[in-house]
Amino acid sequence: MELELRHARIVSTIAETGSISRAAGWLNLPQPSLTTQLRRIEKMLGGDLFVRSRAGVVPTSLGNVLIPMMTRLVEQADEVRGAAATYAESTLRFGNTEWTPPTLLGAIRDAVPSADVETETLAPAAAVEAIRRGSLTVAMIACSKTVTPELVQQPELDSTVIVQEPILLAVSMRHSLAGRPFVETAQLADLDWVRYSGNHWFHEVERHVLAQLGQGELKALHYVDGYQEAMSWVKDANAVALTPPTGATREVKLVPIREPHSIEMMLVWRRGAVAKDTLHRLVEAVRRYHYKYVRTLSGYWRWIKEYPVVNEPGRFLPVPSPAA
Repeated sequence: MELELRHARIVSTIAETGSISRAAGWLNLPQPSLTTQLRRIEKMLGGDLFVRSRAGVVPTSLGNVLIPMMTRLVEQADEVRGAAATYAESTLRFGNTEWTPPTLLGAIRDAVPSADVETETLAPAAAVEAIRRGSLTVAMIACSKTVTPELVQQPELDSTVIVQEPILLAVSMRHSLAGRPFVETAQLADLDWVRYSGNHWFHEVERHVLAQLGQGELKALHYVDGYQEAMSWVKDANAVALTPPTGATREVKLVPIREPHSIEMMLVWRRGAVAKDTLHRLVEAVRRYHYKYVRTLSGYWRWIKEYPVVNEPGRFLPVPSPAA
């Protein structure tokens, strides 16, 4: 028996998950089968790579030497596949949780000028599934730590955080809360609400946030299918809605809620599907775009700077340097 790439992937996945049962799920293998394969690999390498316990696994002294080498082997193989895929595929298919503005499309095209760029708007779960199938190259999805993290915790996927955004209250410019530094949780029940329908990805995030704030039964004037519709109701009906800053329009005012919540905008791709240098350019282009965009939002930077009681230092990430 000779060491093969699949053996290295088994070992690196077990090390990454810290559990044979969890690694079996990631690799889509029965746990007994994975255990048998690991024993064969360890026999071939001349010793145990992991110490097993009820809490999981930890590397042995031999594992501490060999596991990093096997992990690098897997990473290099993925890079080879990514470079080959990029060379062979002339179209980059970019998925987005919300619609992709022409300015963002232009930034992506500038980052990967050799590829034709196509964009598609998909809910987070649908975008991740499209990446797994290969019908999308990369996707930017909104990921709440309490709602959708499992979407990207799959062995064939990689991801990186583009920006971490606070969830704020959108009000009209004439609303009584528009001039407030923040809104107290107790005030939320007395407001006229616009909420997100079950068809929109933000529905689950909104539902969780309101439940955490003790406002899970709030009634709504109207249920919307997207940010733009929500902001229109906020502006014209003097209603309120939850939104991250990038979901707001310039016609509304953003007011922080005393108890902070946030979402992460993550770029997700399938391992080995994108060349490393292409991925680097793409990530930096999307981060730069978001950095420039949030700078145009009235009050956002002032709120980040002036309200440390609400905004814990370092909690939210506009991400690139100001020079970007």
